[in-house]
Amino acid sequence: MAQNMPAKKQSAFSVFVKSKTKGPTSLQAGATKTPKTPLKGKVESRRLSIRKSTRKIKHALKGKSGSQPVATKKDVRAPQNTVQGEDGVKLKGYKMKTSPPRVQDPRHAGSAEENSVGKSNLKSNQNGKPEQKLPNRTALQKPLKRKQSGIKNNEDKTPVKKVRSDTARSVQSPATAVDVGEEEDSRVEAVNLFEWLIHPVKKEKFFSELWEKKPLLVKRHLESYNDGWFSTEDLTQILHENDIQFGRNLDVTTYEGGERETHNPPGRAYPAVVWDYYQNGCSVRLMNPQTYCRPVWKLCATLQEYFSSMVGANIYLTPPGTQGFAPHYDDIEAFVLQLEGKKHWKLYSPRTDAEKLPRFSSGNFRQDEIGEAILDVTLEAGDLLYFPRGTIHQASALPDTHSLHITVSTCQRNTWGDLLEKLVPAALTMAVGEDVEFRQALPRDYLDYMGLANADMDDPRRKAFLGTVQSLLARLVNYVPVDAGVDQKAVEYMHDCLPPVFTKKERACSIYGCRTRLEKGRVVGVVDLQTSTPVKLIRKGAARLVMEGEQVFLYHVLENARVYHGAELQPIEVPPEAAPAIEYLMHSYPEYVTVDSFPLDHRQDKIDLAMLMFEKGIIIAKEPPVSMDKM
Repeated sequence: MAQNMPAKKQSAFSVFVKSKTKGPTSLQAGATKTPKTPLKGKVESRRLSIRKSTRKIKHALKGKSGSQPVATKKDVRAPQNTVQGEDGVKLKGYKMKTSPPRVQDPRHAGSAEENSVGKSNLKSNQNGKPEQKLPNRTALQKPLKRKQSGIKNNEDKTPVKKVRSDTARSVQSPATAVDVGEEEDSRVEAVNLFEWLIHPVKKEKFFSELWEKKPLLVKRHLESYNDGWFSTEDLTQILHENDIQFGRNLDVTTYEGGERETHNPPGRAYPAVVWDYYQNGCSVRLMNPQTYCRPVWKLCATLQEYFSSMVGANIYLTPPGTQGFAPHYDDIEAFVLQLEGKKHWKLYSPRTDAEKLPRFSSGNFRQDEIGEAILDVTLEAGDLLYFPRGTIHQASALPDTHSLHITVSTCQRNTWGDLLEKLVPAALTMAVGEDVEFRQALPRDYLDYMGLANADMDDPRRKAFLGTVQSLLARLVNYVPVDAGVDQKAVEYMHDCLPPVFTKKERACSIYGCRTRLEKGRVVGVVDLQTSTPVKLIRKGAARLVMEGEQVFLYHVLENARVYHGAELQPIEVPPEAAPAIEYLMHSYPEYVTVDSFPLDHRQDKIDLAMLMFEKGIIIAKEPPVSMDKM
């Protein structure tokens, strides 16, 4: 039932509205990432006038809703069909924020799919240029047969959890329900999907005993358990119908005689060329299946809400009796779902404490560098294998069958350390600005007793210097803007996110279901929400309010691309007076609330705010909106 009265709890943004004349607080100042430009076109008498009945907002937005993404040498972006003005577009108190250009760390070059589960796509020569070494197809015509070592029982010496599921037949695959009904609560849907993923292990036990600690093997003895997510037929269709490029979207690789090689030719990966490489012993890796396959898109988009972290996927197709990749570890938590055939896996513990939960993936290891396997097992269709980042692994197909699996990855650069990288500089900036002791000069003679050359010196001046450093660091904690830092981390997460997958019912109740069109020179099918219309967010994690200095921005993922960073975020600058209404809508999820219940003073302001969010796809109505032609 739609709620008609807003909650009486005072909003944090309401407090900001009442106190903004006093200037930003230290917490707000620490989170500032956008220049503190004054708000333009301030409203009179708290009248927002967000959107006139003549629909001037649509006219103002036309051709100004996007910005050009930053391309990298490994990830060629799809061109955007709109451009953004230098200062954004101010719409009666609302402004589309122009995202600043992102400077990519050279260590992170390449797409998220490359970083999520694999190494660099191309092997480099001594000149630093990609080396595209083509395999000898005659020599590869007969795949190399590998002697199988069988399944070893390492239970007594390895922290690997092995589970046999006898109840898998009673669990329905979520892949069969991608377009069914409406997701009443995306959080519940995410929990259900994750429980299906690790069944029969309970999620509480998984996170307390296994997550980031040790691998999990689930033998289900049910080939159809993972059906519906992806198949070799899907791969063939994708190759025929899409512009799949070698190196950007797809790799063909081999690992023989201890050498890992990538054989990508330039250009498009036509089916005939890909299957020729495959029949000559090359593994095929599709690096962004969520871009082309709706079930994989649904899988990743749902799990990202569960983990509050980007979820990516790679598809691996391996010919019988071959191996495509050298032993290595990754910087992600990996969930391997065996889809077709069988694959022989070997897992190894991190070699040192420094390699546990690494922030970056490793290079390729030699066999004599990785020690003894802690798990040696053959995955069959329907099985699951989870292992934490830092777990060294390698896998090969059995001589008598191909292998197709999907690796779902998450928790890349989503650690306490990554958060502190944002918090500590912001805290130091505020401390230096507010505490005079941080601005006092260093001792005149500190170079005489500090530094590595003086590390062993027994000097009271040195002890006093170290004591001052410790005291200042202790005081620094008082300036840490935790909430503001988390908000900025959330903005990065939302840039990484996939847009949500709409069900048929949700699409009919959203802007995407509106049938506005031109008939005989007249626009028909125009939809306007009414104060009595019940609405809610499309997903709990689809939008976030963030305060940056004295400005409030509404970030959302609805205009994200299905390619990693294929489009820049398009946040909306929100008048502070409207922020509590958006916050109320977020806190009301998953319940529908009427537009009239928005905590705003004027009826038209409520409608205008609702229409702005509706037209961005951020909210949906409970029932398909009625066209004004029928009113």
